[in-house]
Amino acid sequence: MSESTLVTDALRRVRRTSGVSLAFAGMVKPAVGTRQRSVRLEHFVGNTIGALAGVSVDVGHGLGGKVVSVSRPVAVDDYLRTPNITHRYNTIIATEGLRAMAAAPVIVDRTPVAVLYGALHTDDPIGNRTLDVLAMEARALEQQIVAARAAVESSAAVPEVSALRDRITDAYARLRMLAQNVDDPAFTRELDLITESLIDSTAGPGATLTRREQDVLSLAALGYSNARIAETIGVGVQTAKGYMKDAMRKLGASTRLEAVVIARRAGLLPG
Repeated sequence: MSESTLVTDALRRVRRTSGVSLAFAGMVKPAVGTRQRSVRLEHFVGNTIGALAGVSVDVGHGLGGKVVSVSRPVAVDDYLRTPNITHRYNTIIATEGLRAMAAAPVIVDRTPVAVLYGALHTDDPIGNRTLDVLAMEARALEQQIVAARAAVESSAAVPEVSALRDRITDAYARLRMLAQNVDDPAFTRELDLITESLIDSTAGPGATLTRREQDVLSLAALGYSNARIAETIGVGVQTAKGYMKDAMRKLGASTRLEAVVIARRAGLLPG
């Protein structure tokens, strides 16, 4: 799934959940002819006359430029009059008929890559709920972009490297299954140490998965269906689905593939 599609899907959820009249977004790109960055507005869901389409918002200016510079969500109840932002883009905002507005940055690898906005065509306060929705969708979008980029990198990897990773993942999953069927605590601990050596322990803190959640992810990484996962770990299909659902929720993933990619980057699966 392309990043453009991911952004548009996020905007649909923002508008549906928060009730804003317009949800829009811009990708952070180098400004033409300079080394500076700008937020180019190019994704819109809701009521718009098109005044914002294609506008490049310089970092540090306007609402979007401010959230990029401070790396956190910001809301204003009257864009045209608030003292908290610069007013370089007031004419465009007035033409579009927008008043209250909130924005949140999307940050990947410590670098802002996009800005999500929610706006009203009235002078009603934007409210904390809209700001919370934007922040939540920005975090989810970060995870999705990471997963999408990793999937592209994986598909372009050298075939020999991909095959080796698959064999390591297979060995990892088999060792985990073996450890659960061994009665000798010392042997079980040795198997645990071996499986731990196959993942990246330097990836830093992330989601904490239960043993079963990690089991189903390791098997999903091998392309196993829910039925095959359930049979392998000795539980019912619905139980296996429940473990997968919980793992996806903890990882902020919307698909099994995305969960596997995020888990690999977090050092929870062999990468």
